[in-house]
Amino acid sequence: MVICPDPARRAGRARYVRGVAQLLLVEDDAAIRSALIRALSERGHAVSSTPSAMEALQLVVDAPPDLIILDLGLPDLDGYEALRMLRAVSTVPVVVATARDDEADIVRALDAGADDYLVKPFGAGQIEARVRAVLRRVAADGKGAEPIVVGALRLDGQAHEATLHGRRLDLSRREFDLLHYLAARAGQVVTKRELLTQVWRMPYGGADKTVDVHVSWLRRKLGESAQQPVYLHTIRGVGIKLAVPPQPEPR
Repeated sequence: MVICPDPARRAGRARYVRGVAQLLLVEDDAAIRSALIRALSERGHAVSSTPSAMEALQLVVDAPPDLIILDLGLPDLDGYEALRMLRAVSTVPVVVATARDDEADIVRALDAGADDYLVKPFGAGQIEARVRAVLRRVAADGKGAEPIVVGALRLDGQAHEATLHGRRLDLSRREFDLLHYLAARAGQVVTKRELLTQVWRMPYGGADKTVDVHVSWLRRKLGESAQQPVYLHTIRGVGIKLAVPPQPEPR
């Protein structure tokens, strides 16, 4: 089966671990919606659907699914705006499934909080594989994860919360994911390509500037700068390292 182009962690982690995933499909094309519901249901998923971004937002608040499949060409709200609004109320993973294949659109959606991006037309097996991959990552992220502590920095992956000297940091979802990924590898230099692949889910590569901008935002929130780094160190030509700050000498 091929899905044709549109012409115009994590509330359910436990359900997925037991092999049953609740999916919410947000797609306004009736034929595509029907085909996807059938294909995903046949593969063992429980699928609910809506053609409306606003209704999807309400459904996510009322009964969070395990994963959302989101078309960007919705009639009531721009898909990117819908994605930003979803991220304001939920950390439920989102797979964007759309006919928009421009790289700028892909980067924009991933930066807005999408966990994966799939361009129509695609086969049922491909979207099923993407759904399973994202759900596996979510399940793995939440299994017995202990908070990460580096110096005065503490990151709780399950609560999605970061504190510095006991003060909560106001981080976006992407900023938290980036800081958490680096903190889990404290002392190691991580390449920008690895960060784009693992944090932004961009295996085809992407703009290093995306990483640089987010690192700059994180530095401001951590109260440091590129000239006077404390935690985030840029290793020129190699990547980024989250370092353990030296302990002050006892008096």
